[in-house]
Amino acid sequence: MTNPYNIAPNCILTRLTEASEYLESFCAGFELSEWRCSGLADNLIEWIIDYALKSDELRDTNHTNTFVRLKQAASRIYTSKKYDRRGEVGEIAAHAICRTYFNTIPVAARVNYLTASNDPVKAFDLVHVRYLDGNGIELWLGEAKFFKDRNDAIKDAIASIKGHITAGFLKNEKLLLGPQVSNDIPHSAEIKKLLSAEASLDELIARAIFPVLIAANSDATSNHVSANDVYSVEVTDEMNALWEKLKASGLTERIKLKLIYVPLGDKDALNKAFDDRLKGLQIG
Repeated sequence: MTNPYNIAPNCILTRLTEASEYLESFCAGFELSEWRCSGLADNLIEWIIDYALKSDELRDTNHTNTFVRLKQAASRIYTSKKYDRRGEVGEIAAHAICRTYFNTIPVAARVNYLTASNDPVKAFDLVHVRYLDGNGIELWLGEAKFFKDRNDAIKDAIASIKGHITAGFLKNEKLLLGPQVSNDIPHSAEIKKLLSAEASLDELIARAIFPVLIAANSDATSNHVSANDVYSVEVTDEMNALWEKLKASGLTERIKLKLIYVPLGDKDALNKAFDDRLKGLQIG
């Protein structure tokens, strides 16, 4: 059976720093001497099908029903009028980056965990799998924070992760995720076994990577008009400061963390641009 995740959209978030096991930054770049807000909003909309649809829906998507699938995906992201505090922009960015640069595929679509009120239940923002050489697997259990202030974002991320690696939360997460694993992704039986009630939480943590995406306003992005070497250095400094906070929390000694920093020129402008496009697809 064909893997429905073999094809994915292009991602305009490009790597600013060298590939690293622990921390990397990605930026939308600049256009006409301004941070590329509109282009990033467009690109995130391109990703909502891959983010929101189930594997069987993706397999049945083609040039005859793409618009219908796009509207279906848009209806699943959120329908609330109060978008200013929502975090889906960060979650979709995390999904796109992990799919593009780290070759992960979703274990189950995040929006499968929505309640009737259109609010997500407490769960990881990203649940992906990465296939290793020699047929091994890694589970990628991610947090995504989409904030104005990057220091507030990392503080909130640390609190979320500490809550999410407790025995009670992980056991509930396995109960939630196990039945959601698509049968048509590679090694689905192994993934289900890892998420079964019988599997030790120690085994789950040993085979898990915990990516933490911080998408927040950046002084460097606000003060530059192109992604030159000076800009990259300044973004790297911001990223390193966030990593130091993660280290100080003690989490880096307990689990395998990977910081993904997305510097923004204007978080509110991006949020509105994305919401305008999303609501446009939901009309009718």
